[in-house]
This record gives sequence, structure tokens and C-alpha cells, in this order.
Amino acid sequence: MSSVERLGLKFLHRLDPELSHGIALRALAAGLGPRTGQLTSPRLATRLAGLNLPNPLGLAAGMDKNAIVVDPLLRAGFGFVEVGAATPLPQPGNPRPRLFRLTEDRAVINRFGFNNDGMEAIAERLAKRPRTGIVGLNLGANKTSADRAADFARVLAHAGPFVDFATVNVSSPNTERLRDLQGRAALMSLLSGVMEANAALSRPLPILLKIAPDLAAADLLDIVDVACENGIAAIIATNTTLDRDGLTSPQRGETGGLSGTPLFRRATRILAQLYRIADGRIAFVGVGGIGSAEDAYAKIRAGASALQIYSALVYEGLSLVPRIIEGLDALLARDGFATVADAVGVDASDWAEGNL
Repeated sequence: MSSVERLGLKFLHRLDPELSHGIALRALAAGLGPRTGQLTSPRLATRLAGLNLPNPLGLAAGMDKNAIVVDPLLRAGFGFVEVGAATPLPQPGNPRPRLFRLTEDRAVINRFGFNNDGMEAIAERLAKRPRTGIVGLNLGANKTSADRAADFARVLAHAGPFVDFATVNVSSPNTERLRDLQGRAALMSLLSGVMEANAALSRPLPILLKIAPDLAAADLLDIVDVACENGIAAIIATNTTLDRDGLTSPQRGETGGLSGTPLFRRATRILAQLYRIADGRIAFVGVGGIGSAEDAYAKIRAGASALQIYSALVYEGLSLVPRIIEGLDALLARDGFATVADAVGVDASDWAEGNL
């Protein structure tokens, strides 16, 4: 981390977290972000859901909800970027304050509630940018919608032509009863509608499914089966958690989804359990608590073919991106893996059984 980035983060951490987030986006839009460019190597080149990624490290949805700084983020070194969540209609989200830094725990709690500019504005921005890099869109549902399942298909039909993949997000804890859509029957119906809308696109997309970490073993079995039956290309494991075990920060009692370091072990164990259940039928994107190259490598060894980060950037800045990618390349080389794919799942049994 450079001295400039360190001073910038120190300044931002003196401000309200949501205000800091807005300032960071404006700085990126003004061209003040890093220009690392594409980071790749023969070991890092990754294929996920039919997409060729220069490296396996992506940006999770939530940082660039409204597709304002897609290209500056790609220039930071990410192998892919996911924007959104986008809902059919614009919505303000939940009342402020709704974003909290848990500095002592290297964590974040948010209860945004899918605040975004709506699918029309987001699709317009995506349509205007050059088609460079791998960009995905997180699909969401309006809080007041009478048919939330149909909302996902509507967003995909409208914005799908301008992205490379789309993610069905049924795992945010901040929209009431949204997680109910993870049940077998509800999920089957929802994904059927999404895949129908996808088939109608002139260029059908890989569709990913993002799930919560707060699921029972039976739920995991159902999710893998339903995802495979509907042609889902990959499962993103996992979104934020409602669990608060072991936290020390004063803000630990705030409602919302917890992300960051405390989520790492829970999310990685869920990932490994899913990997074993799937038995090669579907790929996984590992998310939750990644803050170093070692964390990224552990996720891959637990079953992830690709990765996403977000919360760690709050504490480490965008210089973390090349540090993770270059460190991951070195770890793969150290252990004799010729590609990321060769390392996927080698520790899945130990993670799934709680031995790591």
C-alpha cells in the first residue's frame, strides 16, 4: 500500500461509511484510481461458466451498484467485475445509517436494501461503455413488488444484452422475505422464469446463483439440485451472514448482513460442502472474508473456480487486488499447480468436515 493510499483510507475512515463510499466512487470516475491493467499468467488464466477470465479474482456486487465506474475497476486488475444489484424500478433502499465499519473485526455490516437507480438507468450506462473486460449484473427484486420472482427475469430481459453474465441474488438479508426464495419450490419457479427470459435473449448468458451462508445441510442439497436442473452455470458462495458470533466491535449489534474477515471460515466451509455435494456438476465462486492471497488460495483449494472480494477493500484499498493476484500466482507455483483449475477442491473434504 502506498503512502498516498494509506492517507486516503485514513481520511475516508474519519467520515460516515456511506459518504466515504460515494467519495471513493467519484474519485474513480474522475480517473484517480489505479491503472494496474490486466493481470494474468498461464497459471492464473481461468475459465468459469464458459467465460475466459485473465485471473480468477473478481469484484463482488455492491461496490458499483449503478455501473458508474466499471472500467476504472477493471483497470485495477480484477479478472471480472459484477455490478448491481439492479431492480426493475429505482428504489432508495432502507433509511440511513445503513452501512457500518466494524474496524476491530475487519468487517462491515450493511442493510442497504437494494438501493439502486433501476434497470433502465443501469442498462443505459452499460450499453454506452466499450465491451471490454468481463462484466456481470446482479439481479434483484423491488421491495414493494407483487411478484419478486418475476422481477429477476424483467431485469435480465432489459439489461442482459449489455453484460457477460448475470447473477440471481436471492440471498440478501436486507429485503424482507427475499431469502425465502432459496427454498426448493420457490427457487425452482424463480429460476425457471429467469432461464426462460435468458433463452429469449439474442445472446443467452451464463446465469449464476448467489446464496446465503446461513443454510442447513438439506438446503444445500436442494440448492445444488435445483441449480443443476435449471442449467445454472455457477453458484456464488456466499453472501453476507446474520451471525454475530465472536465480534468485538461496538457496532456488532447493528442489523443487516455481516461481511469481511469473520465470515471467512463459515463461507469457506459452506463452499466446500457444496463442492462435495455437486461432485463436478457445477462450478463455484468463492466469496466471504478474502483479505489476502492466502485466503484466496484457501477458497480455491476448498472448491472455488473463481473468487470475489469487496469488504477487504474498505481496509486495504484497491492495491489489495494486485497483491492477491500476484500472491496467488506465487502460491500456485510453489505447490506445483500449472493452473488454478488444478488446485480447485484439493482441500474440500477437510474444509467440509471442519478439519481446517
